[in-house]
Amino acid sequence: MSTLTSLACIGGGQMAEALIRGIVAAKLLAPEHIHVIEPNPERLHSLQQNHGIQATADPAELCAHCRVLLAAVKPQVARQVLSAYAPHLGEGHLLISIMAGISLADLSKYAGAKARLIRAMPNTPALVLAGATAFSPGASATRDDCDLARAIFDAVGASLELPEEQIDAVTGLSGSGPGYVFTFLEALIDGGVLAGLPRPHAEKLALHTLYGSAKLALKSGEHAAVLKGRVTSPGGTTIAGIQALEQGAFRGLVMEAVRKAGRRSAELGG
Repeated sequence: MSTLTSLACIGGGQMAEALIRGIVAAKLLAPEHIHVIEPNPERLHSLQQNHGIQATADPAELCAHCRVLLAAVKPQVARQVLSAYAPHLGEGHLLISIMAGISLADLSKYAGAKARLIRAMPNTPALVLAGATAFSPGASATRDDCDLARAIFDAVGASLELPEEQIDAVTGLSGSGPGYVFTFLEALIDGGVLAGLPRPHAEKLALHTLYGSAKLALKSGEHAAVLKGRVTSPGGTTIAGIQALEQGAFRGLVMEAVRKAGRRSAELGG
C-alpha cells in the first residue's frame, strides 16, 4: 500500500473532522501534513486549534502540496467547488469524494478526467471512530488507491469496497441509518417514560440496550433473527412487544425508509 504523505480536505465539516481525528489517531499522517480549505473562518480556526492542521486558501496551492484530496462539501455545490480544482488536478492526484449522490461520472465531469477517483459514503458514527463506510473506485484508481482509502476509513470504523451501483443503497442504509436509530432511540426512551420510568433512567437503559445489542450482534456474528429468537420466550414479554411493532408495520417502514433514502441519494446526483 502507498504511504499517505499528505491530505487535502476540501471542506472542514463534521465528517472531515472525524476523518482527520481518525487519521491522526491511527498515525497514518501527522496533523501538520493535513491541509484544509474551509470558507467559514471560525470553523477553520477551530480545526487548527483542535487538531493542528494547516489552513490553505488557494486550490492551486492545495493541489501542489497534496496528492490525495478529500471532497467533503455539500453535494449541491459539488460542481461549483470542484470546477475550481479541475485545472490543477492531474494523473498524480487521487480524489476521494464523500458527497452523497455524486457519482464517479459526476466527479470526472466536475473535477476533470485526469485525477484518479474514489466515491465513498461514511456515516456520522465516524465522529466517535465507530463509522461504517463503503467505497467504490473509478476506472483509473489503482489497488494501492483502494488500500489507501480503506486505511483512511478503517481509521474511523469499518469499511468495505462495493460496486458503485450499490452506493446509493449504502447511503439509504448506513449513511442515513443513524437517523433512523436515533429516532428509534428517542421512541424507546419515551416508551420507558410512558411505562413509568424517570427520563434519565430511561435514557441510560435505552442507550445501553442499543449499544449492547449492536455489540452482541457484531461479536457473535449470528443472524439478527437468531438473536431475536433467544430473547423471545413463548407467551412472554418480548413477543408481546414485537407484536405491537408488527401491528404498526415497523419492519416494513424501516425497509421503506432505506429504499426512499437511497432513491433520494440518486436524485441528488441527478
